[in-house]
Amino acid sequence: MIMDAPLYRHHREVAFADTDAGGWVHFPNILRYVEEAEHAFLKSRGVLVFDRALGGWPRVNVNCDFAKPLQFGDRVEVQLAIAQIGNSSVTWKFELQNEAGECAAHGSMTTVRVDHEGRPQPLGDAERSALTSA
Repeated sequence: MIMDAPLYRHHREVAFADTDAGGWVHFPNILRYVEEAEHAFLKSRGVLVFDRALGGWPRVNVNCDFAKPLQFGDRVEVQLAIAQIGNSSVTWKFELQNEAGECAAHGSMTTVRVDHEGRPQPLGDAERSALTSA
């Protein structure tokens, strides 16, 4: 385990469609699982995920280290924590654990709150509070 105190935990099962011909999770799907967890967290806190008229949170940086392979049918826990909140950005730390609690992948990603034209928007007090409250 790399992450001591995750802010959010998201569970899912590896679908067959997420695997390659050998039955192993194809690497970009790890990031899709992280995004799925991020969106579930934001929704749970009442924070906008995406709206064509209001904008969203595109990724501007992603880093991932792969430690153990995952296969079809494996249960996965995605753990999220916030490493830093900037003026308009959030840097997330993430870890995916297999059923044995072993780290399958870990990394970070930075997202930026943008308006409908893709321009960075400062985070308001309500968004900051929703992201950091226990």
